[in-house]
Amino acid sequence: MSDSKIIDVAKRAGVSVATVSRVLNQSGLVREKTKKRVQQAIEEMNYTPNAMAKNLRSKRTMKIGVVVADIEVSYYAEIVKGIENMANSLDYNIIICDAQNQKAKELEYVSLLQNRTVDGMIFVTPVMTNKEIIALVEDGYSVAVIGRFIEHEQIPCAFTDNVKIGKDVVSHLIEQGHEKIAFLSGYADATDSYERLEGYMKALRDAGMPFIPELIDNGDFNESGGYRGFLRLHGRNADLTAVFAANDEMALGVYKACKELAIQVPDHIAVVGVDNIRITRFITPSLSTVEQPKYTMGALLTEKLIDQMNNNEFGDKRYFKVESKLLIRESSSHLRERQTQERAEPG
Repeated sequence: MSDSKIIDVAKRAGVSVATVSRVLNQSGLVREKTKKRVQQAIEEMNYTPNAMAKNLRSKRTMKIGVVVADIEVSYYAEIVKGIENMANSLDYNIIICDAQNQKAKELEYVSLLQNRTVDGMIFVTPVMTNKEIIALVEDGYSVAVIGRFIEHEQIPCAFTDNVKIGKDVVSHLIEQGHEKIAFLSGYADATDSYERLEGYMKALRDAGMPFIPELIDNGDFNESGGYRGFLRLHGRNADLTAVFAANDEMALGVYKACKELAIQVPDHIAVVGVDNIRITRFITPSLSTVEQPKYTMGALLTEKLIDQMNNNEFGDKRYFKVESKLLIRESSSHLRERQTQERAEPG
C-alpha cells in the first residue's frame, strides 16, 4: 500500500494522521493503547510508508506556536517575552497567534500543529476546554498551557492559584471596611476569571457577608469592556464602594468610567486589578493589583515543552504553580483610614 493511504490507516484506527505518523516515527508521545490500535491497523492493511514521505513528516520545523487570548492585552507581553527568550536560547522560533478571545480562532490555529507548521504549541489562558486540549495531546501533538492546570502526564502547565488571588483581594477590601464590593469578570468561558470569582465568594463567606448577584458583571478582560461593565454595575448599585476587576485592563476601564461620573478613586470607590501591568504604577492614583511572575511562567514552560518535544521528559516536574502577591497601592488603601477619621471628628 502506498504512503498516500496513511489516511486510511488513521480512519481504521480511529485516530488522526499525525498519530499514525508518531507511531511510525516512534516518537513516544502516543498512549500505549492507542499505539497498539494503530499498529493493528497497519498490520491489517499491510501498510508500508514511503521512506521519503516518512522522513519529511519527521523533519522538525524548530518553531513553536503561541496562542494568546488577546494580543492587545498587556498581560501577555511579558509572558511572550519569556517564551521567546527561552525558545531562542534553545534555537527555536515562535509564531504568535491572536485568538481574539474566540474559541473558533483557537481551534483554527490548531491547524499549525496538524500540518506541521510548528513542532509544538503553547496556549496562554485558552478558551478551549481541558477535554479538547487533552484530545490534541492524545493525538500525538506537543502542547503546553499557561494560566490553567490540566491533570495529564503529557501536558506541562504554569499557573497561579486564582482562587487565592480572588480571596486575597476581597479580604483586603473587606478589611478596609467595604461591604458592597463588585466583581468584573473576564470573557465567557475564561477559567481564571471563574476561579477568581470563586475566591471572591469565598472571602465573602468567610466574613459572613452575603453574595449579591447584582454586583457581578462582565468586562471581557479589556479596557472598553471594563468601562461598560462598571457603568452597568453603577447603574444598578450606585452605593457600591469597591470594584475587584479580574485584570488590570478592566480596572483601567473602571478608572475611565469613574472620571466621567465624577467618582473619585479611592475617596468614593476602591479599585483593585490583577496582573501588575507596567502602567498600574504610574497612573493616578496608582492601582492596587496582584503580581504574577509572567516572564518566569513563559520561560519555564517553554523549556519544559521543548524538553518534551526532544526527549519526552519533564525533568523534576511538569507543572509550575507560581506564587502571586497582592500589591496594595493608592487605589484601595483609604477607606478604613477615612472612617477612623470620621469617627474621631466631633459632632
